[in-house]
Amino acid sequence: MQNPADQTARRFGAVNWMGLYTLAQRETLRFLAVWTQTVLAPLVTAGLFLLIFTIAIGPSRPDVMGVPFVMFLAPGIMMMTVIQNAFANTSSSMVIAKVQGNIVDTLMPPLSPLEILLGYLAGGIARGVMIALVISIAFLVLLSIAPQHPLIALTFVVLGGALMGALGLFAGIFANKFDQMAAITNFIVTPLAFLSGTFYSVEALPPVLNRLTHLNPVFYLIDGLRYGMIGVSDSSPWLGMAVCTFATFVIGAITWLMLRTGYRLKA
Repeated sequence: MQNPADQTARRFGAVNWMGLYTLAQRETLRFLAVWTQTVLAPLVTAGLFLLIFTIAIGPSRPDVMGVPFVMFLAPGIMMMTVIQNAFANTSSSMVIAKVQGNIVDTLMPPLSPLEILLGYLAGGIARGVMIALVISIAFLVLLSIAPQHPLIALTFVVLGGALMGALGLFAGIFANKFDQMAAITNFIVTPLAFLSGTFYSVEALPPVLNRLTHLNPVFYLIDGLRYGMIGVSDSSPWLGMAVCTFATFVIGAITWLMLRTGYRLKA
């Protein structure tokens, strides 16, 4: 029989550190087990994006914000890769568990909704940080791009992993089938990533589109990482941190509520 004191501590919010660590470890090892798909493939994709744009328009493109176009483009491609993979890590884990019927293995252990949320986010953030590290090494070797503000760059990579990891978990809970998950990815995540200043400066946009872009949290992720990597940005990195932190909190809170109520998780 469980000690009543332990039950009281649990009821008043004591953290199940072992359970949280185990879930985070599971989510991390899950993508490391297939690292050629989850780490190497994004590196190749990022390299192909950079190569295609460099060959197609790089030589004839004037400097953007005072830096060569390739140097301007590189941080945007890095963040786009990070957020897509952080989203994929949490969303695929949740959808696969629901489709295969083993979501009960996550819901039955003594884990609070917040601990489940943080465990999944840990995997998404770890995947995002690892991919960013691998790509940054490649950029340093091939393009001689070294982070100008490493701590700011790392902060935005972590924020990107957390924001899109939370959004991925939200989408994974909401979706009951793979085609629903694909629809969310194609019609929400991909447009957010591509229409956020990845390949261009938002100052070149018409006023209306410029204002709309500033409502997109992904814009601040890309712009903040660009400042951390090459020292230029369209907006203040401190504003970007505030916007991305707030967006992460809002999406995380909604996802926590879904976990707490068992929305689309419990029959």
